[in-house]
Amino acid sequence: MRVEICIGSSCHVKGATSVLNAIRSKVKTYGLEDKVELAGRFCMGKCTEGVCVTVDGQLYSVSPDSADEFFDKEIKGRL
Repeated sequence: MRVEICIGSSCHVKGATSVLNAIRSKVKTYGLEDKVELAGRFCMGKCTEGVCVTVDGQLYSVSPDSADEFFDKEIKGRL
């Protein structure tokens, strides 16, 4: 599974680093490093929706506050 997190300026201001760190931490906690590929990506063109995250190409809007729930449902829940 490929998870891309926007690191463009708008998403950065909205907490992209916090979202990335939360997802990275949960991937490690659950031992999913061999199943989840995390990558940063510049602007996805949906700046008003940021922080933009894609899971296998499907776009989501994730906030630092919703990152754990997002991980459980859209990443861990698919594996």
